[in-house]
Amino acid sequence: MINNPIIQREFIGLLRRWQTIVMEAVWLAALATVVLLRWPATSQVNLSGQQATDVLRLFGFTLLAGLMILAPAFPAGTFFTEKRSGTLALLLNSPLSPAAIYWGKLVGVMGIPLLLLISSIPAAIACYTMGGVSLSRELLPLYGILACAAVQSTTVGLYVSLRATSVEAAMRTTYSILFAVGVLVLVPSLFIHPDTAGLGTPAAWIASLSPVPAAMHALGERHIGGRQTGEANIMLHYIMAGLLMSAIFAAATIRLLAGRIFDRPRASGKITDDRSAGVKVWRRIMYLWFFDPQRRTGLIGPLSNPVMVKEFRSSRFGRSHWMMRLIGGCLIVSLGLMLAASWGAMNFTSRTLGEIIVLLQVSLIVLVAPTLSAGLISAELQNGSWQILQMTPLSSITIVVGKLLSAARTLLLIMLATLPGYAVMLIINPNQRRRVILALVCLVVIALVSVLVSAAVSSLFRKTAAATAAAYAVLVSICGFGLLAWAGRGDIFSASIVRYCLWTDPLAAALSAVKAPGFTQYSLLPANWWFMAGLGVAALAVLIWRTFALTRAR
Repeated sequence: MINNPIIQREFIGLLRRWQTIVMEAVWLAALATVVLLRWPATSQVNLSGQQATDVLRLFGFTLLAGLMILAPAFPAGTFFTEKRSGTLALLLNSPLSPAAIYWGKLVGVMGIPLLLLISSIPAAIACYTMGGVSLSRELLPLYGILACAAVQSTTVGLYVSLRATSVEAAMRTTYSILFAVGVLVLVPSLFIHPDTAGLGTPAAWIASLSPVPAAMHALGERHIGGRQTGEANIMLHYIMAGLLMSAIFAAATIRLLAGRIFDRPRASGKITDDRSAGVKVWRRIMYLWFFDPQRRTGLIGPLSNPVMVKEFRSSRFGRSHWMMRLIGGCLIVSLGLMLAASWGAMNFTSRTLGEIIVLLQVSLIVLVAPTLSAGLISAELQNGSWQILQMTPLSSITIVVGKLLSAARTLLLIMLATLPGYAVMLIINPNQRRRVILALVCLVVIALVSVLVSAAVSSLFRKTAAATAAAYAVLVSICGFGLLAWAGRGDIFSASIVRYCLWTDPLAAALSAVKAPGFTQYSLLPANWWFMAGLGVAALAVLIWRTFALTRAR
């Protein structure tokens, strides 16, 4: 396997990219900053080791978040790029077996996450030298969990990349699966009473697919939002579940490579407008006429934005029948949240319920916004279709407005899925109306600014994968910078400094609006809205400037 030529090509090719060098530099700077933020100001540490534990905990959480953001970006488009360039067919006709091709890709792409983990060792050693941190009980289990999470992300990304029809779809699907595995599987355990929670419950077994509880347990944190993370062998359960999931995706990918992936016959279909009158009437009834996928679309209206219409018709979630499926999915999620909120009302107060819903919705926004907006400009540049836009008489303002409207409509539609949860909050306690309104305003602001920031980042890159990873990094930094200062409140930062840092954090503002524990003493509104408005205007200015520069003749 060491002599596999695909390993050398993939790993060395990734190392030669300037984006990898920049990512490595930013990664090291972020880890060093996190350690320095919690480093004791004097040369003395307490004998209990609490300071070292605090430094390691903040370092570990940052390491886990960064790895979950960066690791999927590299494998998510590798097989699709090979298919589009025609080199995958050459590889399948080479003496290499499908298993050798897959393992070469897996090991080559895994080199970047492993490089990130190796480069973080000096910061981990700094935590260890303070004393109070165990190498066998904390550091080694943490790195074992992170390595398992990297393998899990890579295998999922390779499978999705082989099945995807575009780079944007590969990135969107990969991050969606990993978000579901990393975050959504924890939701059922949050609504279970602490007295009945345990590793034997179905919710605990589902939660074992996520690396978050295992990493938190290795770092000495026993609670997620006030809930128990489980017993000591939760780390072993995650490693077993993560490796089993990786093996399943690896076997499925090798099977696809061994089959005839380029010989998939597809029915061409028939246009409804060209069929008999009886078929037309039947399909009008079944698809309510407007949502028939085989109906010939009409001309673009004179008052419609042609870029927006183009995005809707060329994107899967922009088509009317896929929009109806998305609405149906949102309704199912809404019913699930209503049931969970009603069931959780027996164990939670409305304040705790609001905290859970806000965290879920902000996580959903941070997940979906880059997948919708990070490819608005970069995908056009990567596919070569931007030259067609250059030949049209459309102005840069028209292009920007059309692109943003196509992403904002889908994101706002997805956000409607969590509104019934707030309705249940109002039913439980009608006095929560002001908090619910403030939380909804915060979430709308986060959604709009997330779309603008992701679109601005998209205009700075020519590769969708790099743009998506950068957009995720920027959004997570925006939502996590203030929380880092909040984690060091009292020990490192004064109350005024923490308040100023939280003013820039939209997640902290939303939690403050619902009076979440730890944020009740901060008055972050409307200061955070003004900051987010300024950030959105700056991102819009960058997007317009870059679009104007790209539309000029060269």
